[in-house]
Amino acid sequence: MARRVVVALLGPVHWSPPGVDLAEWRAALAEDVIDLLATLNEVEVAVAVTPSDRALADALVWPGTAVYEVAEPTPNAVFAALEGYDQAAVLVSDVPDLPALTVGKLLRPLTTRPVAVAPVEGGGPGLLGVAVRLPAPEWLPTLELGTATPAEARANAPRPGDVAVTAGWRRLRGPADLATLDPAFEGWEATRALLSGSTRPA
Repeated sequence: MARRVVVALLGPVHWSPPGVDLAEWRAALAEDVIDLLATLNEVEVAVAVTPSDRALADALVWPGTAVYEVAEPTPNAVFAALEGYDQAAVLVSDVPDLPALTVGKLLRPLTTRPVAVAPVEGGGPGLLGVAVRLPAPEWLPTLELGTATPAEARANAPRPGDVAVTAGWRRLRGPADLATLDPAFEGWEATRALLSGSTRPA
């Protein structure tokens, strides 16, 4: 069986709901994503940060979780830092209610394709995540998860089919995204608690 790792990349967050501290919001989103990944079967879980965010990662990870420091918050930097794995997926950290099934769908194409990308649901900019067979192909461009597109990931591929496009999900990057959170959906406890506190009367 292939040795696989799923990495939460704790990249920058540029928006928070009114009345919610940006640093606390970022930490709550990341905590929920890390907790989600910890429930996955047949994969190892890790976190990646730039050196300035090491304290944030250390405060959130489960005991024994690997933390990788990377020079830039891109999937490519994370893939280059990994050793001993056959497959890897890097996910953004602003998807607190991401279904575990969506992570599985991102990894599944790697049995036949070298790269898979999950877009942002609804066609928004950026990607939800990128998965590769390691080592990552040399033709894979440096992808900024906030702005990259499936077309950009495919730009230098020998064949367009070398990059699979899997199921997407929306990221929490603005008020319209916040309105899509489903209170009946299990999980996202840290984000839920922070939002509940922000709407509580003074």
